[in-house]
Amino acid sequence: MQPTDTSNPDYFHRVVDCQWACPAHTPVPEYIRMVGQGRYADAYMVNWVSNVFPGILGRTCDRPCEPACRRGRVEENNGETPEPVAICRIKRVAADMKGDVSARMPGVAPRNGKRVACIGGGPAALTVARDLAPLGYEVTVFDGEAKAGGFIRSQIPRFRLPESVIDEETGYILNLGVEFRAGERIDSMKRFLTQNYDAVFVGCGAPRGRNLDIPGREEAAANIHIGIDWLASVSFGHITTIAPRVIVLGGGNTAMDCCRSARRLGGSDVKVVVRSGFDEMKASPWEKEDAQHEGIPILNFHVPIRFEHENGKLIGMSFDVVKAVYDANGKRSLVSTGEAEVFIECDAVLIAVGQENSFPWIERDSGIEFDRYGLPVLDAITFQSSRADVFFGGDAAFGPKNIITAVAHGHAAAVSIDRFIKGQDVSQRPAAHVTLSSQKMGIHEWSYDSAISDDQRFKVPWAKAAVALANIRVEVELGFDAATAFKEANRCLNCDVQTVFNKNTCIECDACVDICPVDSITFTTNGEEADLRTRLKAPTLRVDQSLYVSAELKTGRVMVKDEDVCLHCGLCAERCPTGAWDMKKFLLITAPAGTACHEDARAKEAA
Repeated sequence: MQPTDTSNPDYFHRVVDCQWACPAHTPVPEYIRMVGQGRYADAYMVNWVSNVFPGILGRTCDRPCEPACRRGRVEENNGETPEPVAICRIKRVAADMKGDVSARMPGVAPRNGKRVACIGGGPAALTVARDLAPLGYEVTVFDGEAKAGGFIRSQIPRFRLPESVIDEETGYILNLGVEFRAGERIDSMKRFLTQNYDAVFVGCGAPRGRNLDIPGREEAAANIHIGIDWLASVSFGHITTIAPRVIVLGGGNTAMDCCRSARRLGGSDVKVVVRSGFDEMKASPWEKEDAQHEGIPILNFHVPIRFEHENGKLIGMSFDVVKAVYDANGKRSLVSTGEAEVFIECDAVLIAVGQENSFPWIERDSGIEFDRYGLPVLDAITFQSSRADVFFGGDAAFGPKNIITAVAHGHAAAVSIDRFIKGQDVSQRPAAHVTLSSQKMGIHEWSYDSAISDDQRFKVPWAKAAVALANIRVEVELGFDAATAFKEANRCLNCDVQTVFNKNTCIECDACVDICPVDSITFTTNGEEADLRTRLKAPTLRVDQSLYVSAELKTGRVMVKDEDVCLHCGLCAERCPTGAWDMKKFLLITAPAGTACHEDARAKEAA
């Protein structure tokens, strides 16, 4: 193998698994350390730069960072499945305990005479506004609702996300001089484009819930509701009760929000019915757990056949019981078991079987092309449409995802819009800011805590069930207190503090090999990667994780470190008698709009 190119910013970034997995690349270990030090406002602002909505995401994020957490795969946990650091809940701690951060928000540059319109007031559009407004752009956000937030406000129940948190975090953006045009739903893109905005961003989400067209749907329509529409009506106070017996169809997060909301609005017998298996459900594991914790059963492998009714009154649903069958290629099919139909009584049905994009207001002769699925044809990196001055992001771009993905889209689109308006090449992306700084304070002293805690993941306290289920606006999760947050933060392995090797000072004494608690370091002869992996002190099974390989040493051997199992404990650096190992903190901050590309800088120097 060739020596590892650690100068490539992506190398150490990949080692910080949580940050690499986050669509917005939030510096997770950095803010977790700050929370552990009681620096809540600092931790909040680190989050705010990257993910824009720390208080919202600290309650509702899909948490792609947590399955990637190194802690969840390297620790021993008494035979139980190891659990990752509670990254999302630590984020909420920063938001809950930060105090007043209004003075830390960015200043706004003088107006530059350029106008940008954002259609939709959800997380993607608000991120575009947050990135462009401080640069001097006149940003106007158009939304059909009275307040900003998009589906954050309309579809996430208040028992998961208090409205005060939404108001606060959307307010930080609108206070940057962004104009919010409430109650203005755009009904014609061609007409809108005549208003001569320099660029338009479309972040209108995926507002249409999928229907279920089976027998009985029309006859019993009065008691059958599309899930996302029903949640919006609940959120805005238009619906305050539901009949006792409720069936929720679907296995995603929307279905979980529907069933838990129905439970609070009077549903005494609420069931979730899913056509797939429990493990195949699209809902996040904790969403399923929360629903079950509240006594809501989930019935799997039931395919809807028809809505049963008497004289137009819904009385239940009939289902076919199926099983999963896999062919030789591993493709799954659902096949009827041949059992008798299952009839489940109900008074109301909430359909939460998916969402779709809907662009009836964008005329097909407006210069914006759509694919056969009804999605806009976009550049996957720049988010620019076939019409150069129109950009998309969030669920409106590539279909329904989640909040943190919408934020990442917004950041990328803001970079593109800024470069487009300046007449620059949109495809040229500004480089991230990267630092790699030694944490050495003495021979055996480091500027961070490298002790490895044996604590298992701490559980977040909940409001008492009798209180939480009686009022849909009572927040269920109460969040960590400062003491628990400190202990949970100490579970972080500081994966951003990298073990950096200097071959020139290595004397090949193998002291680092002897002291490594997980056998991640090996000195051996070089070879092809597949062969080398079999000769490590602890042979690696995860080929998606890098091997850190040095240049050839004096004995002809190379140092090989398995990045998959390294704990970043620093023992190798403490033990090394020559300082060949050092602990260096890697920090990556993605470049925001307004950052010049290297090509631009070179062009200015040449001029």
